[in-house]
Amino acid sequence: MNKRKIEFYVGLFAMIGILCTGYLFIVLGEISLVRDKQYPVYAFFTSISGLKKGAKVEMVGVKIGVISNVGIEKERLLAKVEFLIDNNIELSEDVIASVKTSGIIGQKYIDIMPGGSDIMLEPGEEIFNTEPSLDIESLVRKFIFNKDKK
Repeated sequence: MNKRKIEFYVGLFAMIGILCTGYLFIVLGEISLVRDKQYPVYAFFTSISGLKKGAKVEMVGVKIGVISNVGIEKERLLAKVEFLIDNNIELSEDVIASVKTSGIIGQKYIDIMPGGSDIMLEPGEEIFNTEPSLDIESLVRKFIFNKDKK
């Protein structure tokens, strides 16, 4: 009987450990178990250098969503970015999506500047006004090579 009691407690301890590990994966990995709290919106950029899936989407400094997919649209040869925006946030059709960097060499994210239109974007629609990421290397290259021509 004593052996059964020990096996029971070991099994119980193992189950609690597995549940705690799963909880940590969900919380620290920011995994959303319910996807209907967000709706998809698309935007096309000429350059998204350094932008990755899972990066945050902000509006006026507040996180309102995440980037769920990044790819290339073959017809227009532009970068296609899919955002998942929180359901409690409505975006007007004239918002501007910009690729920004947090800090000097920080992580890239999308910053959305609010628009003034009364027409709101529906799930799956496209943001037409976009600004690509700033390419520091090309700016440095222009500065160095243009300096010699003076």
